[in-house]
Amino acid sequence: MPSRNHLDKVGRIRKKKWTEEAMERALMEVKSGRCTVRQAAKEFGVPKSSLGDRVSGRVTPGSRSGPAKLITSADEDLLVEFSLYMSKHGFPLTKQQLVSFASSIYKRQHRRVAYSKLGQTWWLNFRKRQANNITIHPADNAVRGRTTCVRKEAVDQFVHLLSNVMDSRGLRDKPQQIFNCNETGFQLGRKRVILPKSATLGYKPTQGSKDHISVLACFSAAGEEIPPFIIYSKAFPGGVCYKTQGPPNALYGWSDLGYVNSDLFKKWFLKHFLVHAPKERPLLLIFDGHKSPINLEVVETARNEDVVLLCLPPNCSHILQPLDAGLFVLLKQRFAALIGDGSASDTHFAVSKKEFSGVFKGTYQVAKEEEGVRVVKEGYRKCGIFPLNHFSTNEGNLMPLSSVCPAAGASLYTSAQGVHNEGDLTAAGPSS
Repeated sequence: MPSRNHLDKVGRIRKKKWTEEAMERALMEVKSGRCTVRQAAKEFGVPKSSLGDRVSGRVTPGSRSGPAKLITSADEDLLVEFSLYMSKHGFPLTKQQLVSFASSIYKRQHRRVAYSKLGQTWWLNFRKRQANNITIHPADNAVRGRTTCVRKEAVDQFVHLLSNVMDSRGLRDKPQQIFNCNETGFQLGRKRVILPKSATLGYKPTQGSKDHISVLACFSAAGEEIPPFIIYSKAFPGGVCYKTQGPPNALYGWSDLGYVNSDLFKKWFLKHFLVHAPKERPLLLIFDGHKSPINLEVVETARNEDVVLLCLPPNCSHILQPLDAGLFVLLKQRFAALIGDGSASDTHFAVSKKEFSGVFKGTYQVAKEEEGVRVVKEGYRKCGIFPLNHFSTNEGNLMPLSSVCPAAGASLYTSAQGVHNEGDLTAAGPSS
């Protein structure tokens, strides 16, 4: 609920009691010398201070009253166009995301400002100004995280969007220009051993490693790879051996939890993907945008570079992510075999932070071999992305619309038209 101050600023509209035409006539009378500012203000019914500002040149005639706009009208139109583009490609913006993008535009114009002035008041005014261009949809009550079944209409909507993109960009027969990037994690820990019960008396285990490392992999539908992006938790391992021993041309980064975030995704896309991707255009990049939040710079660069960003619906990665459908299982099996663990189903791997990149180099080699290329292509086929085949999706993983309660069916169907997150902002064309 907005505070009273916000309602005072937005809800109460103070209408001018004078017109611009009256102000112009008063200004002409004063400049001609026929009357003073006070006499002209009284005769034409305009504020004396406003007329005086225009006479002295402090205010340009015809300019809007009130404080200066935080972002220009042209930039605001660009923001609406950006929202439309994102919504059409499976990325409906939340309020927080749109304000964040607007703040990025504001900081470009005010580079010396350490913080953004855009807040709740700006948001409420923006909604009023753009009432014919954007609309707010409530989110469906989808369970967060990966679920056993996903709604069939969400998958149908994505496949329809994918089909339109492929047809309009001529990608039906160009697997080398269709890419999927996805993240998989490795939890580093100790080996588990079996001891006789008597040997455990007085035994105090040492503190185990809680490091998590993620790998952002990217492959085309033809099986061609972009070198991996390895993300460490908390900090890089000491020294430089993790780079020299790792996969060729790999990119490295770190985050607090060891997962990809908005800044790391921007680094990967701008400095890695575009460098190693083929020169043919257009390119299609499919990924889970809800786990890898993108920012304004990524979208602008993608449009300039003719790269189409397509977002998967939430909670559907296990049936629509080609790399999840086979390659990641193969990589973890090979990783466990190389460290002599033999327990690929275990999420913990007995390897140190420094050793990880060296072991993963041997693991990643399988992706370049004939078996790895075959598994990647098979993953695209299983998910029905290439060749495009809606009926290849496992029907057992889909939840039909009839299973949703009748009272919620209409609102959930409306949400499925492009809204995936709570409070999503979906751009729409002007109402007819």
